[in-house]
Amino acid sequence: MNAPAGEREIEDLRTALEQEKAAHERTRNELALTELAYRLFVPSQFMKLMGANSILQARLGQHADQALTVLFSDIRDFTTLSESMNQQENFRFLNSYLGEVGPIIERFGGFIDKFVGDGIMALFPGGSDDGLRAAIGMLRNLERYNDGRQRASYYPLRIGVGLNSGITMLGTIGAQNRMETTVIGDTVNVASRLQSITRIYGAPLLISEHTLYGLADASRYSIRLIDRMRVKGKIHPQTVYEVFDADPAELRDAKRRTLSQFGHAIACYHLRDIERSRALLQQCRAAGPTDSVVELYIERCERYLASGEHEGTGELDLIPEWREEFSIGVAEIDAQHRQLLEQMRRLSDRVSSGSHVEVNEVLDFLGRYVVNHFRDEERLMRDSHYPFLEQHVHEHRTFQTYYLKLREEIENGNSDPTYINFRIQLLLVDWLINHTTKTDRHLGSFLRNPAVLDPEPGFVH
Repeated sequence: MNAPAGEREIEDLRTALEQEKAAHERTRNELALTELAYRLFVPSQFMKLMGANSILQARLGQHADQALTVLFSDIRDFTTLSESMNQQENFRFLNSYLGEVGPIIERFGGFIDKFVGDGIMALFPGGSDDGLRAAIGMLRNLERYNDGRQRASYYPLRIGVGLNSGITMLGTIGAQNRMETTVIGDTVNVASRLQSITRIYGAPLLISEHTLYGLADASRYSIRLIDRMRVKGKIHPQTVYEVFDADPAELRDAKRRTLSQFGHAIACYHLRDIERSRALLQQCRAAGPTDSVVELYIERCERYLASGEHEGTGELDLIPEWREEFSIGVAEIDAQHRQLLEQMRRLSDRVSSGSHVEVNEVLDFLGRYVVNHFRDEERLMRDSHYPFLEQHVHEHRTFQTYYLKLREEIENGNSDPTYINFRIQLLLVDWLINHTTKTDRHLGSFLRNPAVLDPEPGFVH
């Protein structure tokens, strides 16, 4: 017997509903798989930093400011290496190497934002220590990776890594039918430049002063200042530091033993006391014959003595006067910064002349000033709900720590005036100008117009 018409209609409706439910389930599964596929190309961490929970929320022009440590790395001499392999071998090799790097970066709280041929750009929202530990981990893992390559009769790899930290702009760029995520700004440019100059020094890991001052405790790492560099678009040189924790044990120990001689040698070179610099560098060479940075500076000394060519930025001859470019547009803060720079110049002059009484007077003033200025600046940040207060406060505390160390050296009288003036330039003047034109300028923009940093609801700073 056939079922009554009403029952058939109910059964047809039930079947249609089940089919529709199955279709919705397939659609949800396809969307989930699509989302997972997109994450292979656009990191979910990147979207979250812009305040978006899904790639489906991405829109052209979406942007945010974030405090990040940016890491650039590439394989040295990759072009020569790739010419010895066919296409399949090239891609297999690159994926093998990059497969080693990715988990290390993730382990320390970072993520790879871009693959650029044999290079990578990684971002660390957690700060300088995360980025630096990842870089050291990459270099230490490379030693193990090279052991395997050598057993397979392949040439060992060498890489260069550059790190810089600061407030960075993230966003989406392109056109309506084609867009991608990107990170732009000075923080990115300096990190890329540091990576590129690792070849010059033969040093695999270089960091900026911004990354150095962002570390919770720099004494936990093996770090030495090696140079100052000019960066396009910057009005003041950037100080370059080498981190050598991942060096071979013998070379690492030699660098640690000669930290003092090396530091004095670099100071003498930049202040054009070339004979003394060369003598100190030769002591460093005797302790570590394979130290490529020492060798580079000895060659620079020899060129100077032969031709008078000095390979330096030139700004260490005198402490710069206040310029309008240093202004952040907030009268109260600009006046304090100007006064601080004038007192630093006065300190340098008094150290050079050996006027101990006046040196102590300036040191007392600076001690009081630092406390008062930082207090006023932090009050402005709290009152205005500045989103990067924590990072700013950390930089202030770090400056105080370095200032107190320098003051102790000056008051103990254990270091010569040339070296002390070099330290005044690097630890006081450079910090002030670079902090002012980077972090403080961002603060100034926010104080003048907070809406600029939060143009649309739903986005984060």
